[in-house]
Amino acid sequence: MTETLWAPWRMAYIQRPPTGSSAGDIFVDLPAEQDDVKNFILFRGVHAFVMLNAYPYANGHLMVAPYRQIADIVHLNDDELLEINQLVAKGVRWLRKAYNPNGFNIGVNMGSAAGAGIPIHIHWHIVPRWNGDTSFMTSIGGARVIPQSLEDTYMVVKQAIDSDA
Repeated sequence: MTETLWAPWRMAYIQRPPTGSSAGDIFVDLPAEQDDVKNFILFRGVHAFVMLNAYPYANGHLMVAPYRQIADIVHLNDDELLEINQLVAKGVRWLRKAYNPNGFNIGVNMGSAAGAGIPIHIHWHIVPRWNGDTSFMTSIGGARVIPQSLEDTYMVVKQAIDSDA
């Protein structure tokens, strides 16, 4: 028996421009648009920003990236490294406030071999995790269930950020 899981939102990902130049770099293009709600940008720092992942592994899946298009961590300056790490810590605090997860996966995507969909721009992922969140759907069906829309997730996390000030 073949099951079909519909995920029409994935088409934007499949049809995105190829990476390899600044064209198609969401970490450059989206902040430049100055439409943070539309682009799910939650917080802007001086050197880096925090946004929702549009293709999340879990509700609240955040990404932190420098504004400068840098592919390798060794090319970030001290100010960028400091602010990025501060934003990762703040992201954890905001997600705890918004969703009270039991843990986190935090990782850096650097290069296509490391799974980076945009290998020309280093970025950090903060994925909230809950005990038992890998259910039969993930283990057997190979599918994730995201119970909340990106728009609703944005509002919940943004409220946690705004109340944190």
